[in-house]
Amino acid sequence: MALSPRDITKRRAERNRRRLKAMGNGRVRLSVFRSSKNIYAQVIDDAQGVTLASASSLEGGKGSKGSDRAAAEAVGKLVAERAMEKGVKDVVFDRGGYLYHGRVKALADAAREAGLNF
Repeated sequence: MALSPRDITKRRAERNRRRLKAMGNGRVRLSVFRSSKNIYAQVIDDAQGVTLASASSLEGGKGSKGSDRAAAEAVGKLVAERAMEKGVKDVVFDRGGYLYHGRVKALADAAREAGLNF
């Protein structure tokens, strides 16, 4: 039976996640989820199975509401600041099957500028 495009995307994301965990050498993972209206980011420690820091465009704050690049930049900066407070500096970027373009790229660039290394 042929897979639907949604199933193919899910499998690609799972495959990428497994690869990131194996090649991460114990580093935590910066995971991105993008919906049509919002963008979310989490710093996840897979060894312990806990989320260390998170941010989303749903949170109040100037320039962080909505689904545009400015909101993604605000989320990237916020999640990086929260991760740095927890002592996390090195992460592996998990784009979750999304193309590294647009909002995902804006979030990643803002997180790098705020001090995360990946």
